[in-house]
Amino acid sequence: MLRVGLTGGLASGKSFVGQALAELGCHLIQADDIAHQVLEPRGEAYDAVVAEFGPDILASDDSIDRRRLASVVFGRPERLAALTALVHPPIIRRENELTAQIAAQVPGAIVVVEAAVMIEAGSHTRFNKLIVAVCAREQQIVRAIERDGLSREEALARIESQMPLEEKRKLADYVVDTSGSRENTLLQVHEIYHSLRSLA
Repeated sequence: MLRVGLTGGLASGKSFVGQALAELGCHLIQADDIAHQVLEPRGEAYDAVVAEFGPDILASDDSIDRRRLASVVFGRPERLAALTALVHPPIIRRENELTAQIAAQVPGAIVVVEAAVMIEAGSHTRFNKLIVAVCAREQQIVRAIERDGLSREEALARIESQMPLEEKRKLADYVVDTSGSRENTLLQVHEIYHSLRSLA
């Protein structure tokens, strides 16, 4: 089994790359989906996060409003670090459980874990190979506004809370530049997949 990390920055195209790899036969685990689960009212991180950040982050049904939570942590490195410390361990546990299940069923599998703050959290070293999706900063801002309904200020705050893409690029085994057409991005993904397949 080959363990592959997939990261980038906000709206840098990593989810598109992840889905393309999944369609080629990789097993995709999305950390953001797991984060949703551990922050649900019965999730492993819910009580600790509410205790740390207070009831103002809750919606009317007592679920954590992720946009409110984001407004509290982005642009405040110490608050973001506190959130990461609470949420990251249960996410890693779930990732490891899923990876073990896949390995037991498909010994030669390529397991791709997609996570936005993989390098910032120091978890990129757990993987055999690292893919980084990159694009121009202005593209990140425009995509985040269009996709997530963020204001320009919110998008910038989130981007600036993450390691610059140029720094992430230096740690990558593979870089996918998503700034061009979908077809161009898919060509790059296909090349990477064939390389990974030869390693697996």
